[in-house]
Amino acid sequence: MIPRSWLYVPGDRPDRITKALNGPADAVIIDLEDAVAAAAKNEARRNALSALDSGATAYVRINAPGTPAGEADIKALRGAAGVRVPKCEDPAEVRRVADALGVPVYPVLESALGVENALEIATAHPLVAGISLGEADLAADLRVAGGDALTWPRSRVVVAARAAGLPSPVQSVWTAVRDLDGLRASTEAGRAAGFFGRSVIHPAQIPVVHDVCAPDPAETAWASELLDHLETTGSAAWIDHRGQFVDAAIVARARWVLAIAGSEAKEGQHS
Repeated sequence: MIPRSWLYVPGDRPDRITKALNGPADAVIIDLEDAVAAAAKNEARRNALSALDSGATAYVRINAPGTPAGEADIKALRGAAGVRVPKCEDPAEVRRVADALGVPVYPVLESALGVENALEIATAHPLVAGISLGEADLAADLRVAGGDALTWPRSRVVVAARAAGLPSPVQSVWTAVRDLDGLRASTEAGRAAGFFGRSVIHPAQIPVVHDVCAPDPAETAWASELLDHLETTGSAAWIDHRGQFVDAAIVARARWVLAIAGSEAKEGQHS
């Protein structure tokens, strides 16, 4: 399954962890970083380990490597489906963390230097499974208000991810939890710009994200028809019945559309 929603849940709230794991999110991220006060870091780490040791399939956002809490996370963590690594700027540090954890790592770029090093970070280690932006911290570092001012960094991370052969980046959180119309518009714009899926901070955001990520039936039918033609004829390039020239790039797009559709169909069978 290609995850559409990545739900952050505070690591110091075991009740919320349990609820999130049983909820509708495609992926759950137990957060040891921003959602947890300094005094509760150890408790949050124990809660994450307890959930993972009990067989939960979950990701973990650790504290920034190099900080005491981050180094304790790296030393203790086991059993996660993957780990989000915040404040990434240095490819060598990403390699150190990946070697230490031995699980898929997802660097989060939250500074100007992180964005500048996007491709190097994306290719730093075979265990790098995806990169994304932390837009709140990035906007603060760039001294901008967010919004359109982050258009270039967003494009940069999309290009770097695909150049590295990684999945399309997951979009950053929409912090206005009650503004679901704004979430929808932002997620639609993000998908059009090359993102797929979104980090969320409240269960109410999940249906909107899933709806935006759902494949368009007409596009799915087009993709299926195109690949059927390819399999039947073996053509390298042709003009379809709509007058559209089809080549390898269009075929790649069709395969991506069907991958999304297939992923959603599998999810529906298990829901």
